[in-house]
Amino acid sequence: MRFLCDEMLVRLGRGLRAAGYDTLIASSAAADAHLIAIAADDARILLTRDRALVRRAEGHARSLLLPDRIADQTRLLRQELAVDWLAKPFTRCLMDNTPLEQSDVELAPEAARGLPGPFRKCPCCGRVYWPGSHVRRMMAQLESWSDRAAAHPSGQGAR
Repeated sequence: MRFLCDEMLVRLGRGLRAAGYDTLIASSAAADAHLIAIAADDARILLTRDRALVRRAEGHARSLLLPDRIADQTRLLRQELAVDWLAKPFTRCLMDNTPLEQSDVELAPEAARGLPGPFRKCPCCGRVYWPGSHVRRMMAQLESWSDRAAAHPSGQGAR
């Protein structure tokens, strides 16, 4: 599945990228017709909170109207589209959506070089990713959005 998030869904778009999904995030200047054309041409699912945009997309591109809260958005994506929040985490650049490549530890910042890895690099923007505390926080967020969290009454996934 490939996604296109409108400008209201930047956080969700980055979450989808963190989970490994090919996700474009529209700029605030993007016109509705342009978003619909991108979704149709690239076979992307247009994600939005804009009812009018969903109506305009009808018959041209697949779209999904999402609720306001991110917890409700992620639940709806899991239920309606079978989004697996833990399928391929941290395999895409969070900034530009490019698939990441394996990287040498020498490219990582000095503070990260003692970590066990893996280290990944974006071939487009050059960012280097490593398993620091930010990854643990993001993984906890992805786990909270996953089926595992939904299966437990406390809302916490199995550890």
